[in-house]
Amino acid sequence: MGDDVSDITAYYGREVEMERGRLERHQLERDMTWRYFDRYLPSQARILEIGAATGGYTLDLARRGHQVTAVDMTAALLEENKKTIAAAGRAQRVRHIQADARDLGRVYGKDFDAILLMGPLYHLVDEADRKQALSEAFDRLHPGGVIFTAFISRFGIQGHLMKKVPEWIEDQADVRSLLAQGRSPDDHPPGGFRGYFASAAEIAPLHEALGFETLVVAGVEPAISADDESYNKLQGIRRQLWQDLLYELSTEPSIIGASRHLLYIGRKAED
Repeated sequence: MGDDVSDITAYYGREVEMERGRLERHQLERDMTWRYFDRYLPSQARILEIGAATGGYTLDLARRGHQVTAVDMTAALLEENKKTIAAAGRAQRVRHIQADARDLGRVYGKDFDAILLMGPLYHLVDEADRKQALSEAFDRLHPGGVIFTAFISRFGIQGHLMKKVPEWIEDQADVRSLLAQGRSPDDHPPGGFRGYFASAAEIAPLHEALGFETLVVAGVEPAISADDESYNKLQGIRRQLWQDLLYELSTEPSIIGASRHLLYIGRKAED
């Protein structure tokens, strides 16, 4: 494997509580992603979830009748996932494997109906590593199977940075490096959130080069920038109507890249 990601493993080992509540803080991302899961996942699928973390998606996938192999490279996150699944009485539907997305040698079987890569690709800062992770996924997906992958948008993240870490703008070397190449400079000190920030235009070609057929590229937080709170407080029919509208807008080419998180859906071609 290429890049040493031990710092990323350590980061998530320290941030289990933060990760557990992430989708509750970002409810539009969660709800929009589920709209696409419900549309494209086959019923009662065999799913390989790579980067399963604490189980934000794992549990509801199991509740919907899917059989899930949950993979994560961080032991603390995987342990929390196990506890969540066991407490819900769904242990028979989920097996857990600790592994790096770039090396799935411990994952047996090459006939999964669907693969989820909902995080690893935005922590693999080298393109060769992203391609390796996609190649590993491609090899374990049966012909006709679907893949879902998530990215952080290079340009859509700017509103979030302004809101959460406004001092970031003062590190102009980091700012210019992120805009030019989607990552911090090579000499940037490790220890915090280290990732790769993609442009919307590169996502489909990256997957297609590995053999996937593109179905959808969408922004899962269309039109809200960093304003999670306004969506989170919506209830009832008003929330549903806003979600319907934003789902409709999620593939509008002019705003895809303005979403913080981007979702790719593709298919492995039939033999």
